[in-house]
Amino acid sequence: MKKKMFVVLALVLSLSLVLMACGGSKDDANSSDSKVLNVWAMGDEAKSLKELAQKFTKDTGIEVKVQVIPWANAHDKLLTAVASKSGPDVVQMGTTWMPEFVEAGALLDITKDVEKSKNMNSDLFFPGSVKTTQFDGKTYGVPWYAETRVLFYRTDLLKKVGYNEAPKTWDELSDAALKLSKRGKDMYGFAIDPNEQTTGFIFGRQNGSPLFDKDGTPVFNKKPFVDTVTYLDSFIKNGSAPDTDLGLDASQSFGGDGIVPMFMSGPWMVNTLKDTAPDIDGKWATAVLPKKENNESSLGGANLSIFKYSNKKDDALKFMDYMSQPDVQLSWLKDTNSMPARMDAWEDDMLKNDPYYKVFGEQMKTAEPMPLIPQFEEIAQLYGKSWEQIYRGGADVQTQMDTFNDQVEALLKK
Repeated sequence: MKKKMFVVLALVLSLSLVLMACGGSKDDANSSDSKVLNVWAMGDEAKSLKELAQKFTKDTGIEVKVQVIPWANAHDKLLTAVASKSGPDVVQMGTTWMPEFVEAGALLDITKDVEKSKNMNSDLFFPGSVKTTQFDGKTYGVPWYAETRVLFYRTDLLKKVGYNEAPKTWDELSDAALKLSKRGKDMYGFAIDPNEQTTGFIFGRQNGSPLFDKDGTPVFNKKPFVDTVTYLDSFIKNGSAPDTDLGLDASQSFGGDGIVPMFMSGPWMVNTLKDTAPDIDGKWATAVLPKKENNESSLGGANLSIFKYSNKKDDALKFMDYMSQPDVQLSWLKDTNSMPARMDAWEDDMLKNDPYYKVFGEQMKTAEPMPLIPQFEEIAQLYGKSWEQIYRGGADVQTQMDTFNDQVEALLKK
């Protein structure tokens, strides 16, 4: 993977040299005549960061320029910045991108700064979020916001099949899903989103699979993970989960008659359901995931890091310290529905007493990030293809997992 990264960076560097020969950019973060702190933030929600940045400027006198970058373009833009050594001062990093850009030498080691900070100290954040910032004993970022997956379920429909609360175990989940699917034609119990490639990994860990052993060797063809995929496939085979995309949005599949009354999703779905499915107000809830050996979920979100070539480290640290304050993280929640990564922010009534969000806080206590390796995105895509061969193509689970494991081993050797 290192060779692959260096090749990519070399290609991007060639492009950046051509661009600089044509005049370059006057907005480079490390330009010597710039006194502005440049921040790159990703996605539509990042537009709200400009308002928080203005409050930071008012408090500190440090002027901030926030550049909002679509997630679809962010990865390539970051690669160009690394190659040209000219980019932001502070950059938002998706948690799964951290290993790649740490390996590329793009992010500044801020270990000592974090250790002595009252707002950025690692002890203040969810342990799973902290893991996404630390590599080889060094810290390269501060958790900003977090997200995890929980179970969404129709309380009214579950009661009709004998469940007064959410399923608490794998056995209960499969039992409830099957009973719900017996309500009539084209009715189901549980959705396994084929586009959510982490589902198999979440359930695999719950079944005791480490995904990779202590030597970093993949173990997707061993019994714990094979049994996991067999379990997931059983929902498809017995008709309690759809074997294809129904082409319905959440208000149609989860609302009304509840075509699919149980599914896994993240915090963004809370407001989506409130806004688009008012007909089921008071008839649905969230719950931590059902348990096998454990009920771990995935932990994602974003971190704030300092670009290695920034010459404004002190101002960048002040900005990150400000963004790490619990009241600021709560302001970000109000603006974007992005959940705080700082644990004490969850003591606020806005989260502590909310029947939906408090479940996410409970789930995040044991949530773990996906494997922090540069190749993870490619591995997830390979799993998605293997899963499709099983649930849609009828492939033998053990045979397909043997193939998938071989593919992962080959990928790790590149």
